[in-house]
Amino acid sequence: MVAVELSVEPTFTLWLLLWTLAGVLLGSLSGLVPGLHANNFALLLAGVATSVPGPPLFVGAAMLAAGVVHTFVNAVPAMALGVPDAEMALTALPGHRMILDGRGHEAIRLSAVGSILAVIVAVPLAVPVTMLVDLTYPTIRSHLPLVLAAVVFGLLLSERTSRRRFGAAVSFALAAGLGAATLDVNPEAPLDAGGVLAPLFAGLFGAPVLIDAIRGGGVPPQGDASLRVTRTTLALTAFAGSIAGALVGYLPGISAAIAAVAVLVVLPGGEGGLGGADDRGYIVATSGVDTANTIFALFALWAIGQPRTGVMVAFESTAAPLWLPVLVGTVLLAGVCGFAIVIVVGERYLSFVGRTDYWKLSAAVLSLLLALSYLFAGALGVAIFAAATAIGMVPVRFRARRVHLMGVLIGPLVVGTW
Repeated sequence: MVAVELSVEPTFTLWLLLWTLAGVLLGSLSGLVPGLHANNFALLLAGVATSVPGPPLFVGAAMLAAGVVHTFVNAVPAMALGVPDAEMALTALPGHRMILDGRGHEAIRLSAVGSILAVIVAVPLAVPVTMLVDLTYPTIRSHLPLVLAAVVFGLLLSERTSRRRFGAAVSFALAAGLGAATLDVNPEAPLDAGGVLAPLFAGLFGAPVLIDAIRGGGVPPQGDASLRVTRTTLALTAFAGSIAGALVGYLPGISAAIAAVAVLVVLPGGEGGLGGADDRGYIVATSGVDTANTIFALFALWAIGQPRTGVMVAFESTAAPLWLPVLVGTVLLAGVCGFAIVIVVGERYLSFVGRTDYWKLSAAVLSLLLALSYLFAGALGVAIFAAATAIGMVPVRFRARRVHLMGVLIGPLVVGTW
């Protein structure tokens, strides 16, 4: 009934476009803030969504557009900041290794392509995949500890040497212990939409990268932006990442990084390791998982009434009607805008960082992460941030993947404490 009334309003399309573009702008700005994790951004959205004046459908469309664009744009500061020196290249993140090789512009474009391909793939597959996952989810949920334990075991085996496997196991155990000790804590914080996830993720994944970058040489001169990957590999990796995005939304504790590693291990010729070819695949797959997860979560909310992501919690809080034609159109428009923004802003962002005194920039971003930890979790958040930072340094020293630090969520889930 709502759809019929809205469709005859002459200015409906214009207003929807304006609200969607407002969400695109919000998602662009939030995505460019270093250290603002998607989960924390979603909490902020949920906190303000109910106070935004406007028709619920338009407000919900803006929230959805902001969430989609954030998954595009947040790759830019993640790649541009925290670039270590050449001696640390083997333990650097894939995007940073490409920047050290002078391929930063390509890395940014790979991320944008991975995200836009995820939109193209996820939209037509969302209904059948959501229904299939919904059929199997009760069984998966009843055996969730075993499923997660299998995921952890597979990640450990995917490391190439015994030293890395040991480092991965230690990293997972320490992160799991930190999660068990902190996830149930409700700290007093300046922000109502706070929580311990902000200092946990900032410390585990953000601060160690920046600490290593303080003594680095910054962003070296970059080459052209041409993609050095075949179209078949690009399409296959993006497709697999999109499908994995559905699973991320349904399995607690499984992140885009874990799904990306699994994609690279499963695909023919993929080893999920530290080589240059896998770096490109990892960037495409991670970006695809991150964006597809938001899209599949919309259809999951429509199909089973369950908000599977923080963005969907924000959307649901607006009491917006689930009018799929409008919302899918919003997703597609936001995806196109996100792609264009990453291409236009990404290379300029990288060039700006390259002209900046890098150690000062790294120190400033570290201070920002510390401030965000305080805003989201108060004084306790600062302590959690410090502990998480120390643990986050462990996999780097063993040259293992940082993805094992997701034990902060998986560990408590396996033992049933969270």
